[in-house]
Parts: sequence; structure tokens; C-alpha cells
Amino acid sequence: MHDPAAFRQQLLAAIPRLRRYARSLVSDASGADDLAQTALERALTHWHQFDQRRDILVWLVSITHNAHVDERRRAARMNLVEPTDGEASPHAHLDRGAADPGADVGLRLDLVAALSSLPVEQREALLLVGVEQFSYAECADALAIPLGTVMSRVSRGRAALRERLDGRSPASSTGAPTLRRVV
Repeated sequence: MHDPAAFRQQLLAAIPRLRRYARSLVSDASGADDLAQTALERALTHWHQFDQRRDILVWLVSITHNAHVDERRRAARMNLVEPTDGEASPHAHLDRGAADPGADVGLRLDLVAALSSLPVEQREALLLVGVEQFSYAECADALAIPLGTVMSRVSRGRAALRERLDGRSPASSTGAPTLRRVV
């Protein structure tokens, strides 16, 4: 039997982590809030389908992932216009000094830029495993992909992130492995 009060409590407790995940996908606060709201609306609409033996955050991340994929597909069908010089950049919120007073803002900006430059598939897996502390199996469940694919994306994402933070360009922007000639 589904308990609406218990579901509501679990949902409310998961919102901060859901917003953080949405922020990692979208990279701007407004878009992330829209994505999180879309996911929450879908969750509330389908609350009766939630299996209470399952971790609600994994379920919400799955919904958020699907909403993000839907939005990317919709955007790909539209004719998108690049921002002009007068419009804010997608990372303009980072320039306002939101960092802690003692934090190294340069490193944070480098990390944000490096994460943003990763293919979305690698960034999703890397952030779910590395930041949200999902197990590989939970990540695979949330993204509806095989476990081995999660492990591969996390590994490639970590390697590409290290390269970018070391000032080296990644071996491939697609995340495909570099082939070496063996003689």
C-alpha cells in the first residue's frame, strides 16, 4: 500500500540532491530549477508508481535524466540561436563571486568549465557516482544503461577531467578511446 505522507517526506528530503543533480546537467540555476520542477511534477503525477522498497533519489534522478533527454531532443529539433555579446553567458552566475571567501575561485571555475566540457553521458555518470555517491548499480538503474557502461563512462570522464584540469586537451572530445599502434 502506498503511503502519501511517507512519499511526501521522502520527496521533500531528496529535493536538495535532486536540484544539485539538475544543476550539473544544465549548468545554469534557472534551467536547473526548471528541470528539477519538471521532474518533481512528473514524480507527483506518478507517485503511485513508486516502489517504496527503492531509493527515491534513484527514482527521481531517473525521472530527471529522462526529462533532460526529452528537453535535449526538443531543443535539437528547434533552431537554436547563440547568445549575442549583450546577453549573459551560460556561466555568468559564476562571475558574481558566489564562492566562499577563502575558496580558490580560479580552480572552481576551471573545474566547472572542465565538467561542462565533458560529454553529457560522462558528466551524468561521473556526478552520480562521485558527488551523489550512487553505487554503479544505482547509477545504471537511474540512467537505464548497463552497469559496464556506467563503469566505462565514469572511468573515461575521470580521465578526461584530469586531462582538462592538467591543461591538456582530451584525447577525444567524443570520449572514444584513443587507439594506439602496437608494433
